[in-house]
Amino acid sequence: MTDEEARRGVSRERWDRTAWWGVVLDTDDVETLTRFYSELRGWPIWKLDEDGAALDLGEGVAYLGIQLNPDYVRPTWPGRPGEQQMMLHLDFQVTDLEAETARAIALGAQLCADQPQDDVRVLLDPAGHPFCLYV
Repeated sequence: MTDEEARRGVSRERWDRTAWWGVVLDTDDVETLTRFYSELRGWPIWKLDEDGAALDLGEGVAYLGIQLNPDYVRPTWPGRPGEQQMMLHLDFQVTDLEAETARAIALGAQLCADQPQDDVRVLLDPAGHPFCLYV
């Protein structure tokens, strides 16, 4: 175990596992999107370079990956015929919806005009990927 792993309270057993899984988001700006999710969720940046990044979710064997796609096209939400569609969205449970929505916006998210539920806020990350905050 490295000193960094010990500082973060990481078990060596976790890093020996082979069942890793993750979600990878495309973007044309790896650093901006990586820093956004790191600050939004408090996840440490495990790797960051011009081609991609990985965020350590801190438990289990899951990660959030960011990869460079120079031809990236922002999705529309809600979807519109003939335009780039959302391929997935991330959901994050929060305890204070209004405060976390305001914090996400301060970090660079955009609040969507269409809000289909009272206890959910749909936002767009800096690359235009929809994500939801909910209680």
